[in-house]
Amino acid sequence: MIDAHHHLWDPSRRHYPWMTGAALDPIRRPYTVDDLRAVTSAAGVKGTVLVQTVSSEEETREFLATAVAEPLIAGVVGWTDLTAPGVAERVAAFSGPLVGIRHQVEDEPDPSWLTRPDVLRGLAALGEAGLAYDLLVKPPQLTAALAAAKALPDQVFVLDHAAKPPISSGEWQPWADGVAALGELDNVYCKLSGLVTEADWAGWKAGQLARWAEHVLESFGASRLMFGSDWPVCELAAAYEVVVDTAFSLTGSLSDAERLEFFDGTARRAYRLS
Repeated sequence: MIDAHHHLWDPSRRHYPWMTGAALDPIRRPYTVDDLRAVTSAAGVKGTVLVQTVSSEEETREFLATAVAEPLIAGVVGWTDLTAPGVAERVAAFSGPLVGIRHQVEDEPDPSWLTRPDVLRGLAALGEAGLAYDLLVKPPQLTAALAAAKALPDQVFVLDHAAKPPISSGEWQPWADGVAALGELDNVYCKLSGLVTEADWAGWKAGQLARWAEHVLESFGASRLMFGSDWPVCELAAAYEVVVDTAFSLTGSLSDAERLEFFDGTARRAYRLS
């Protein structure tokens, strides 16, 4: 089993702009490799993808060094400024198992940020470097995400957290059509991750997530869908092992071969993991 989406952080030494408000107090503490080993070992996870948390090349270099030293971490999705000149040179300068780049597009005030010419130029450079690009978007940015993925058919895109469906409010559109449209593109993969924190943190049930998960499965199929825990963020709503159990429950309709794709094969292909 591969966990294709988790983080590490230490608020005592780095500022995380998104980690504000009393609601996030339960996770406002260091999460280390030792913590990661503990939760993944109990769940039977054999490899992970460590994902950036801030817009910082320094963090990316630290994560890559961590991955080199820790066999459990198979790859790193880091950060670089896609709008800066010389993106290819920037990513080539990283040392370690860099498999992708991500930016917090969900926080950009311009919903069309992904279709800016300078951003598209940066995304094209990632494709030339053999790197995936993680789409961290919400429903308002799905139109731009679709346009970018269509403009760059040779670039691999990975949709994080299924575009954060508004489960707690129950608003089906425009999320459903946006996800379905992305699912029609062969160069777009998706992570079934982060659903528990889009639901009511205290009162969610696996059955309440089923409608959303089924739509994602129908849109991407097991060969372009992968498991991600979104740990430690998930701890706001569920422990690691609960997230894993929920993922098994939500994919109960899959065959053994399809489930192997979801929990292992898809992540290996999308991120070119060894």
